[in-house]
Amino acid sequence: MKKVELLAPAGNLEKLKTAFIYGADAVYVGGENFSLRALADNFSIDEMREGIEFAHKLGKKVYVTINIFPHNNDLKGLPEYIKSLKEINADAVIVSDLGIFSIVKEVAPDMEIHISTQANNTNYKSAETWYKLGAKRVVLARELTLKEIKEIRSKVPEDLELEAFVHGAMCISYSGRCLLSNYMTNRDSNRGMCAHPCRYKYYLVEEKRPGQYFPVFEDERGTYIMNSHDLCMIEYIPELIDAGISSFKIEGRMKSSYYVASVVKAYREAIDSYYELGENYKFNPKWLEDVSKSSHREFSTGFYFGRPEKQIYNNSSYIRTHDVVGLVLDYDKESKIATIEQRNRVFKGDKVEVLTSKGPNFDLILDKMWNEEGQEIDVAPHPQMIYKIKSDKELKPYDMLVKEKGD
Repeated sequence: MKKVELLAPAGNLEKLKTAFIYGADAVYVGGENFSLRALADNFSIDEMREGIEFAHKLGKKVYVTINIFPHNNDLKGLPEYIKSLKEINADAVIVSDLGIFSIVKEVAPDMEIHISTQANNTNYKSAETWYKLGAKRVVLARELTLKEIKEIRSKVPEDLELEAFVHGAMCISYSGRCLLSNYMTNRDSNRGMCAHPCRYKYYLVEEKRPGQYFPVFEDERGTYIMNSHDLCMIEYIPELIDAGISSFKIEGRMKSSYYVASVVKAYREAIDSYYELGENYKFNPKWLEDVSKSSHREFSTGFYFGRPEKQIYNNSSYIRTHDVVGLVLDYDKESKIATIEQRNRVFKGDKVEVLTSKGPNFDLILDKMWNEEGQEIDVAPHPQMIYKIKSDKELKPYDMLVKEKGD
């Protein structure tokens, strides 16, 4: 049985490397154009080349999103861009529009093509049709149940891969295709500029009572009628694999490196445990605890087990229990001194958890801190400043120092 792929988001080069170091098999990235996350950092061609070379040295893959719904002007420069992706050895492109699909086939006929969830893939006939046109993989719509996915798997060719989201934010509009952003903010979500109006606070206004706002239900904070829970399927790895999914996709190209690291590590451990233990597999509650530490909304299982009872979230706030205070850049084994890049304010004496790419995380007290000049300091207050700490346990580049909020 071929092992399921763990596919992670990578909004920039640091997140790409973080994803691979923490266990992803592949990442999906966006270039500076033609991607549905135009406000993410995104990649220049040179950065993408570096990321692809990094991935391929590890035997891993990079998929590039070209998943906008283009207007005529958006097609300018697209053939040249696709050719450049072929030249830097991108493993696949992710598309949603049939016109873009045809351009890829014309200018890079050997390029592997994945069909985006934006194409509303909800049945086996559409998946089969994309396959006949030359697609290697179909990313399934979030509105499908496990039962429906299992049926699709049974009715499409064996070599057509099925990808499905297993974790992260869920857009309330159908398969993520939203018009509200266009009308309310003049930012086209289907061309990469979504303003996330589904997260806004809404009240009901009667046309003859301007200025009088009524909540849709009794709640002094208003109502969030289009605001969804985050998806989390870490407790259901066997069910996802049994449904015939080829690739588990984590949402979040605009999320932090900490989100990428903690979520990828938890799913990596769960997937590996399932393949190692088989029938003896048991869910480890620690995995859910780990994915809950990075910023998220309340979790649900989406549509996987039928129509969700808990899809709408009653406020727009994130749950944030932990902050990253440092990224490990280097560790000297002889002196046991680690060089850290600051990510959030941290003080001498703070207790931090070290999130490490392999093995259990561990606690560390910051007994002493030094600046780059070797002077002792009591606080590292400035974003991205370099500071040093001592740790008897070896630290590795891309380990993260994490502090519980309120400590």
